[in-house]
Amino acid sequence: MPPKLVKQHCAPSPEAQRLLEVAMERLGLSARAYHRILKIARTIADLEGQGAITSAHVAEAIQYRTMDRKFG
Repeated sequence: MPPKLVKQHCAPSPEAQRLLEVAMERLGLSARAYHRILKIARTIADLEGQGAITSAHVAEAIQYRTMDRKFG
């Protein structure tokens, strides 16, 4: 999914956006990682039947990302 579609379909809530910005700063994530986390958060929200991406979805997606970096 190109960045334009990520922006359109994976818009996080304001709280989720703040969490993602803090994680990017503290973990030194790239723009590519930002989009990957948003796509994973969208999938998590979809699996839960939620229309919006919340901070809980973003937090879970960040955890998966850090696990991938640790064991990958």
